[in-house]
Amino acid sequence: MILTVTLNTALDITYRVRDLTPHTTHRVTEVTERPGGKGLNVARVLAALGHETTVTGFVGGTTGRALREQLAHTAGVVDALVPVEGTTRRTVAVVDATGDTTQLNEPGPAITPGEWAAFQEAYEDLLADASAVALCGSLPQGVPVGAYAGLIRTARAANVPVLLDTSGEPLRRGVAARPDLVKPNAEELAELTGSHEPSRAARDARRRGAHTVVASLGAEGLLAHTADGHWRATPPRRLRGNPTGAGDSVVAGLLSGLMERLPWPDRLARATALSTATVLAPVAGEFDRALYEELVRQVRVTGEAGGA
Repeated sequence: MILTVTLNTALDITYRVRDLTPHTTHRVTEVTERPGGKGLNVARVLAALGHETTVTGFVGGTTGRALREQLAHTAGVVDALVPVEGTTRRTVAVVDATGDTTQLNEPGPAITPGEWAAFQEAYEDLLADASAVALCGSLPQGVPVGAYAGLIRTARAANVPVLLDTSGEPLRRGVAARPDLVKPNAEELAELTGSHEPSRAARDARRRGAHTVVASLGAEGLLAHTADGHWRATPPRRLRGNPTGAGDSVVAGLLSGLMERLPWPDRLARATALSTATVLAPVAGEFDRALYEELVRQVRVTGEAGGA
């Protein structure tokens, strides 16, 4: 089982409009709702790839009930979310006819010390059956800024490989706890290391504690620095669409490749193809399967094995 952690879960709402123009009234042509937050998006993609996945994190209020009701109908995903008194946030994506997206993210609930302690106990129990764990997204109010660092240390003590996908100070502290893999985007990596040159920044992030760094470079693909070598994966073409959730599909591709023991070039090709195919999907946590199966054979991976 792969465990994904989303401390700041959300109910994702996507509005589709013809054009988005400030200071005007818009007629929405389509509305969709999905359980959201980065780890839940990762879980849905993993399930679609055939991997048993359990999701945990915080959930509460009327929004949380709606999220859990929809999650119950998601095949291959087990709900191990921890209830809280606060209300789960909503995220709103407004997508126009060209695919350009405007994102509005509400704040999450305020987590009490007792709720945080209950989560840590549940997390430790779930690790007993986990083959890998992904720690994903922002931290809600009340959760310590070093929370991911602590969760990484708990996973390492249980001999469970751990992937970290967050930003800012939680990323900096998490990297120091020596996760097996971090998946920042180029901006997050530059903020962490102070370097805007991705290869140099990735090497620096490894020196700071990350065993492996896979950096998402947007439409330019992925850059990986590992103990086994370094590679660059480039999609065959750029696609215009909704990029929401593309980075989460990268995480799913990397985790599924780990579970299937794929060599790094194949893992990166899968993650890049999934990310690109997600851009054409209507909502985060989904991907265009026909396009994915076409692209995974066309992704160009360059680099070499050996010390990175």
